[in-house]
Amino acid sequence: MTSPATQAQARSVYRSILRELPQRSISSPSPLKLYVRSHLINPPARSKKSIQQQLRELEQFVQYSKAQRVYATLLEQYNPGMSMDEEERVKLTMKRVGMHAPDEWKPE
Repeated sequence: MTSPATQAQARSVYRSILRELPQRSISSPSPLKLYVRSHLINPPARSKKSIQQQLRELEQFVQYSKAQRVYATLLEQYNPGMSMDEEERVKLTMKRVGMHAPDEWKPE
């Protein structure tokens, strides 16, 4: 059986993982959430890793998830035209330097 300190650490890691996962309704949890929960409740018997080592790996996963979230936020913030197509990007650049793109001629 695991000690109360290990159980508290597992609970803390599990909550950290839940905070990093995208929000979903309680009635339809994500497969990743179900997988992590099942492995924290009933660790695989064939695993040669200690519980402490598994918890350290989960903590590293939480840190990686946080870093990826921050990276995505910074990427969007510093590259606003990244998700635009080429035409929109050119118009945005022209507007930034004080030029205005002419309206396109449309034959009737």
